[in-house]
Amino acid sequence: MKRSIQILAISTLATGIAACGGSGSDSSDPSGTGTVSFGITDAPAMDLSNVTIAFTEIRLKPENGQWVEFPLEGFEQVNLLDLQGGLSEPLITDKEVPAGAYTELRLIVNTENSFVKRESTGDSEYSLAVPSGEQSGLKLKGDFLVAADTTTNFTIDFDVRKSIVNPQGVALADYMLKPSLRLVNNLEVGSISGQVDVAQISSTRIADENVADCQYNGAVYVFSGAGVEPSDLNVNNEEGNPLMIVPVKPDDESSLYSYTAAFLPEGNYTISYSCQEDNNEQDDDIDFEGTQSLEVVANQTTEAELIPVAE
Repeated sequence: MKRSIQILAISTLATGIAACGGSGSDSSDPSGTGTVSFGITDAPAMDLSNVTIAFTEIRLKPENGQWVEFPLEGFEQVNLLDLQGGLSEPLITDKEVPAGAYTELRLIVNTENSFVKRESTGDSEYSLAVPSGEQSGLKLKGDFLVAADTTTNFTIDFDVRKSIVNPQGVALADYMLKPSLRLVNNLEVGSISGQVDVAQISSTRIADENVADCQYNGAVYVFSGAGVEPSDLNVNNEEGNPLMIVPVKPDDESSLYSYTAAFLPEGNYTISYSCQEDNNEQDDDIDFEGTQSLEVVANQTTEAELIPVAE
């Protein structure tokens, strides 16, 4: 059963999964309860036409208590690639839990009904291994707070681009899930939107013998902090990795390509564009352009300069 997709205003808490509860009563009151909602979203991927995960249960671990478990009845499967650009799918809604600090979240997965498809192979379906997915589940360790007598909304940012790997020589499955997850809080959201003149960049590269031709329409890389030197994605070396990579898409109203990087905590960021292919399992020497620093403000969309940036 496919559930409806909702557009949510999401707030993230930088790296890791630290999160704040809403305003209201003393959140440390051990005798109180709060209400929580959890949804799931996807940081965009490329060359994958479908990444379907079957979630069966969500578990929350209070700092001083037993696991709180919620079966995800009716939530049979979700194609994570449908959940991009600010879209989110609810997992649980308005569930009562003990107030206070929590230290871990787990998502239990039905691996038999989870799979991926690739555009480059004609949308052929491939098996997806999720180690311990049906036992201990996908794990998010860190602290988040549920305040007493309030409702706190969270979203799990599931970065498919970083998570799906092709384990050569492993007979377990065609692909493997090495989950890259962030817990986001719906209180302090910001986003970045902009456009890329893909045709201009492509024609410039064709005319310049010193740079490689564009290999596809490209993507915008988002890095935490201002003035960051952009680099490729490599899941084997997290240091310096982009926070997310957002493919650009044709704009129906112009010849430009558009993008939106959602779920960004308030702060400074560096963005840059590349039309070179980037293998997430190795270091790649890819070209970047249109690099710029921006500030993201909660509950606002920051408009980036048109790429390439005018000199």
